[in-house]
Amino acid sequence: MLLIAGLGNPGAEHARNRHNIGFMALARIADEHRIGPFRSRFQGQIAEGPIGGERVALLAPQTYMNESGRSVGEAMRFYKLGLESILVIHDELDLAPGKVRVKVGGGAAGHNGLRSITAHVGNDYKRVRLGIGHPGDKDLVYHYVLGNFAKAEMGWVDAVCDAVARAAELLAKGEDASFQNKVHLALEAAGFTGKDTKEEG
Repeated sequence: MLLIAGLGNPGAEHARNRHNIGFMALARIADEHRIGPFRSRFQGQIAEGPIGGERVALLAPQTYMNESGRSVGEAMRFYKLGLESILVIHDELDLAPGKVRVKVGGGAAGHNGLRSITAHVGNDYKRVRLGIGHPGDKDLVYHYVLGNFAKAEMGWVDAVCDAVARAAELLAKGEDASFQNKVHLALEAAGFTGKDTKEEG
């Protein structure tokens, strides 16, 4: 079984925040693979179903970003999973908008959701990093990630979430390189290459 956690902050006021692209991608995965309904459990919203023949649980922690590890840890213990079965989808400042990368372990790079998950379960889980770009000054980061995507950005945001959802079967099978390649090709076909597409929000 695979536990896929999409990170974000709960509440309608945060729904379109850059920090919530993990929630957005998770919701698109659920729609694409007809997984649902979500129910309240593990201090989050969770739904189970198959993706590519693999059993998957989709988790959206409702603890606020900086306590995401409480929710992920609770679900992980319930399902008796090891770190190799945990996958976290999150926003990534260090990647250009429209770039998607998969990695195992590594630092939190100032991301409070990752920091919390690492504190609760350990560091060697898989991350799907969804680039949102950087505002250019570290003093602007807080307001940038908690700001909404601009209307002009929603084209690539939707394209990224769609591409991730359609390629999720490869993630479920552990074919990370093929997943990245399929997402990249889909974004290229949609006209989004991740090259300096940032719009100020």
